This record gives sequence, C-alpha cells and structure tokens, in this order.
Amino acid sequence: MKKKKITIAIDGYSSTGKSTMAKALAKKIGYAYIDTGAMYRSVTLYCLDKGLIEGDTVDETALEAALPKIKITFKPNEEGRSETYLNGKNVEKDIRSMRVSDKVSIIAAIGFVRRDMVRQQQAMGKNKGIVMDGRDIGTVVFPDAEMKVFVTADAEVRAQRRYDELRGKGDTTTTYEEVLHNVTERDRIDTTRAESPLRQAEDALVLDNSHLTFEEQDKWLIDTFERITKAKK
Repeated sequence: MKKKKITIAIDGYSSTGKSTMAKALAKKIGYAYIDTGAMYRSVTLYCLDKGLIEGDTVDETALEAALPKIKITFKPNEEGRSETYLNGKNVEKDIRSMRVSDKVSIIAAIGFVRRDMVRQQQAMGKNKGIVMDGRDIGTVVFPDAEMKVFVTADAEVRAQRRYDELRGKGDTTTTYEEVLHNVTERDRIDTTRAESPLRQAEDALVLDNSHLTFEEQDKWLIDTFERITKAKK
C-alpha cells in the first residue's frame, strides 16, 4: 500500500542546521522542501538594498507598500539543490551573509510581513508531501502537521557552526564573538516577538543536536518519519 503523504514541520533556534537537515530529509523521502527562513532573509535583503532599514528601525510604511512587488521563488540548481530567487535574481549567497543575518529577526517580527509569508507558505504546502522549516511552522503555518520537530542546540555550538560556515564561504573578517552575539540576539528577538514567537509546539518532538553527528541526526529523522507514516496507513 502506498504511504499517505504528510506535512513535516521543522522548527527551532537559529543556526541549528534546520535547513540542512530538512533538505536532506526531503531528498531522501521524495518530498518538496521549502526554506521559510530564506523567504524572510529575502525580504530583509530587499529592505537593505532599498535603504528601508536604518539601524534597527524599519520604514514599515514603505515596506508594506513594496511587499506585493517582492517575489520569492525556489529553483533547483544543476546539482538538484533548491536555491532562492528574489524578483528573478539568484540571491542564495547574498541572503546567508552576516549583513542579512543581523537584521532578519527584526524584519521577521513585523506582523504584516509574517502574515504575508504564512499565506504563501500555506499555499505551497496545501497538497502535503512537503518538508518546511522555520520558526512557526508547527505552531502557526501548519498546526495540524503530522510530524513536528523542534530543533535546539547550545548557543556556543551553534555560533561555532555558523562561524565555520562563514569561513568556508570566504568570510575572513567576522569574529566568533560577533557570531555568538548574533545567535543570542536572534534567540531573544525570535522568542519574545509579539507576532508568532518561536516556541515548541506541544506535540513536537525535541531534537537536541548539540553533540549529534549528521548521520545520527539523519537516522533519527528518517526513523521518526517511518514510524509516523507507518501509523498513518
């Protein structure tokens, strides 16, 4: 009997590797992958490029007027990996910069931005068979998702991972201390914002990957998926 497709929601703190694990899981089980963090990062990049952010202040009137013009799409590259496009331009590398990371939580805390992103995300996942990661997927976007995972890890571990990633991409100026500050500040903003704060859904399974290998993490996800889909037959 063919397994019934489900919705998989992966939420958690920044720099826990949610996107990496979600992509790997989606590829292995043949599901579509949607990176909601990339959507908020794309809006942030747009704001930075258009001069709509001054310090920690956003020109919300201008952003709300511009939002209908911000088109975010995902396309596979030559290796089959999903990449993010903003108004037709590949911005996958740009949205991962510290310049964007420093401001994304501010943009993501704006109510009308979140409501618009949630609307788009729900439309993308209406037919199930998706893996979606973010901050509020299991609590707001898909509260009825059959598989919910909440990912956490020690702040210092997350900062080191992010620092190593930046170094691997050629960033030789950002310090570990700056990355750690960014991680802890994003945690604070994400968990205290008024609109859709980061929180663990009551029925979510916690995955602390502070000391897990990629192989152990992937096995945990696949085993969980298999158990849940077996029960849904």
